[in-house]
Amino acid sequence: MDLDEVRISRHIIESYQAKLLSILEVDVAMVGAGPANLTAGYYLGQAGIKAVILESKLAPGGGMWGGGMLFNEAVIQEESVPIAQEMGIRLKDQGGGYYTFDSVEAASALSYRCVQAGTTILNGIKAEDVMFREEQGQKRVCGLVLNWSPVVSLGLHVDPLALRASYVFDGTGHQAEICRLVIQKMDVRLNNATGEVIGELPLWANEGEALTVSNTKEVFPGLIVVGMAANNAYGGPRMGPIFGGMLLSGKKAAEMVIQRLN
Repeated sequence: MDLDEVRISRHIIESYQAKLLSILEVDVAMVGAGPANLTAGYYLGQAGIKAVILESKLAPGGGMWGGGMLFNEAVIQEESVPIAQEMGIRLKDQGGGYYTFDSVEAASALSYRCVQAGTTILNGIKAEDVMFREEQGQKRVCGLVLNWSPVVSLGLHVDPLALRASYVFDGTGHQAEICRLVIQKMDVRLNNATGEVIGELPLWANEGEALTVSNTKEVFPGLIVVGMAANNAYGGPRMGPIFGGMLLSGKKAAEMVIQRLN
């Protein structure tokens, strides 16, 4: 076989163009490819919900890759074991309801299962703004404004593109970036105690894990917070290198949307 460089380039451009065009209108647009959104993407795809995950960095997986302090092992608790097993993540039972796993394997498994379920992941793309509409005096998030991550980081004056979505998931972790954008640019209040991003509290694994799940909810019409962004929005503690709450949060968010759309 005689390989042709231009043909290689053409195939890449045409394939990516088709992928990009296919996600301009979706049911769910998720910002951040951390474990919560990857889990959500898997369950949404399994249910036939059209979804896309936008990741600003090259590799999906969020904070899972580094495990605890670059020891690439992490922990989940008993309640999240069925999800991890469904994803094909191998677990070591440490007793007392604690399970360890290889964080590189887990991040890879979540990414693979998400894409195989039918949810598209686009990396190197930054959600720099949201789309919104107002009907009968009620504002609602209805999509995202996208640009290449290097364009945003370099401050280049390049106009973005947009996609439309029935729901947007803020899975940007400790920053809760989409929540902050909505507050600042739409002049609205979030559905929490202060109307602002309350911010995460210091480490308390037990409370943080539980609140990661209970805080997974629609924080503003059309905007659902998942994972650590949920605790940031509602003021829950951080939890360190335990990821069961992330998996449970992603599944909960997916089930919320599946129920509404179906």
